[in-house]
Amino acid sequence: MTGTPAENIVGIVLVSHSAALAAEAAALALEIAGSYVHVVPAGGTDEGGFGNSYDKVAAAIRTVDRQRGVVLIPDLGGSVLTARLFEEPGSIVIADVPFVEGAIAAAVLAGAGATLEEVVHAAEEARHYRKA
Repeated sequence: MTGTPAENIVGIVLVSHSAALAAEAAALALEIAGSYVHVVPAGGTDEGGFGNSYDKVAAAIRTVDRQRGVVLIPDLGGSVLTARLFEEPGSIVIADVPFVEGAIAAAVLAGAGATLEEVVHAAEEARHYRKA
């Protein structure tokens, strides 16, 4: 990890069927990691319904991409399929992680200036967090 300025950190996009779930998960991640971290929700359809939007994900990627890489964190099913349309090895990657815990872990490491690989690894480690 480096002491990279906040403007030059890995971006994170939360891809969900639900705009509300994506927005609240992003808000929680930002509250914990810091408001300077680049976490953007991409939830729901363009019409405001339940589902996925290619255009919302594309816009979110453009918003967070600072040339350090982008992590896509989908919730399930169709969100994973939509996220796969944007994969670019070494640049835009999908993290197969628990949605909330993975988003928080990724945001904290991104905020610390971690590399794309380090951010994805931290998000993946969230799968092993014990709650009891």
